[in-house]
Amino acid sequence: MKKGIYNKTTKENININLKYADTYFKRLKGLMFKKNIDYGLVFIIKAKNRFNSGIHTSFMKFNIDVYFLDENLKIFDIQTLKPWEKYTPLKKADYIIEFEENKIKNKLKKGDEIEFI
Repeated sequence: MKKGIYNKTTKENININLKYADTYFKRLKGLMFKKNIDYGLVFIIKAKNRFNSGIHTSFMKFNIDVYFLDENLKIFDIQTLKPWEKYTPLKKADYIIEFEENKIKNKLKKGDEIEFI
């Protein structure tokens, strides 16, 4: 588990634990059935699986903020989703990060480039 995100654009450290969904089963389960979280969940989308960057919030119990990033860890889309919604960005994502809604409000925005620390 990493301890945060460095926003290279604003030169700000965001101290939050990160967990990684870097296998098929971790991505499949995601945040389903959780009551709340105190971390961000990072989805690593391997090149062969990039055909679908869409996500869903089936079986989730809280709203989430979702950040879609390209291969350079630059944020190109941000969405807030309620339970039982789905969303697919116009561009394919290499990374997706999910946080409980408002957990890092105003610390990341479209166009920001980040680094996991």
